[in-house]
Amino acid sequence: MTDPTDPTDAETGLAAAEDGPVLVRADGAMGRITLNRPRAINALTLEMVRLINAGLDRFELDDQVSVIVLDGAGERGFCAGGDIVALQESAKQGTDDARIFWTEEYRLNARISDFPKPIVAIMDGVVMGGGIGLAGHASHRLATERLVSAMPEVGIGFAPDVGGTWLLSRQDGELGTHLALTGARIGARDAIAAGLADRIVAAESVPELLLDLRDGDVDAAIETAEGVEVDLPAGTLVAARRWIAECYSHDTVEEIVAELKSSRELPAKASAIGILAKSPTSLKVTLRALRAAAELPSLEDALVQELRVSCGFLGHPDFVEGIRAQVVDKDRKPRWNPARLQDVDAASIDRFFAPLGEHDLNFDIGWDETT
Repeated sequence: MTDPTDPTDAETGLAAAEDGPVLVRADGAMGRITLNRPRAINALTLEMVRLINAGLDRFELDDQVSVIVLDGAGERGFCAGGDIVALQESAKQGTDDARIFWTEEYRLNARISDFPKPIVAIMDGVVMGGGIGLAGHASHRLATERLVSAMPEVGIGFAPDVGGTWLLSRQDGELGTHLALTGARIGARDAIAAGLADRIVAAESVPELLLDLRDGDVDAAIETAEGVEVDLPAGTLVAARRWIAECYSHDTVEEIVAELKSSRELPAKASAIGILAKSPTSLKVTLRALRAAAELPSLEDALVQELRVSCGFLGHPDFVEGIRAQVVDKDRKPRWNPARLQDVDAASIDRFFAPLGEHDLNFDIGWDETT
């Protein structure tokens, strides 16, 4: 990946217009929005969400710009997700910061999906959580051979958001359910199988791709990039489709785990072990959210549901505990409450899906009225 922290970008010839957490600049017919927190693998903050949105404002009104590129600075990845330590702090302190962040982030996810000009997302390196919320809804989702993608929320006492339930519930064969409940990491081939990416390009082809996109011919630029030979790690999801479809077809986590345990496939048994290490509450909320999203008419409806669920986790101990164990202390020993699937009662799950009243996500109001 290119590094726009340099005053000039030697690989593309673009001059950095500013130095901040998001770089926005135009070159020819291309408008480019680069996430610029490489030391944090471009983890999203509220400021970044607002800067990305402002960049889209600028390019939507610019008749000279016909295509937008979303990419990330540094060599480690496009975006590792949201700044979950800040979200944890909001939960601990009982502030409204997390809700405001999610509200604006989810509205941005919907805007990307419905943007009137093509958006090319370059999914290179780590693309997880909030990164999928940006790239996964773009019109052209390009994965490189270095892609490492996941929706790992159940491992931190949370649930897939940023439109993740919409994306993961769209595919036949329960691949999305498998990814959501295990938090499994996947590469480019599997990202395409799971509906999280569209095409594969070599990482080394990206600089030339960016140069070509300055002419505004998106399809021709991508075709040229696809012509560069790429050495891809083998995927695993397609070969596992049969047992995944069989084991994940149930509507309770307990039944899914039982099927996985009884399967003759060793990866299925390993998946059961992995699932049981996750937050029981998160698992049950996630499965219900996925099944509901599959029946919803639009991404916007799924995002409304996801904001309710996300805010529900602010008041649940597993969210703070999961981030403590996985990110802050890194002891990898979360103490979930309750600790077993059978101890999670249905009424507690219902509360995650309750309307938020005036704070429910509303796509009919202006951007400055979201908070």
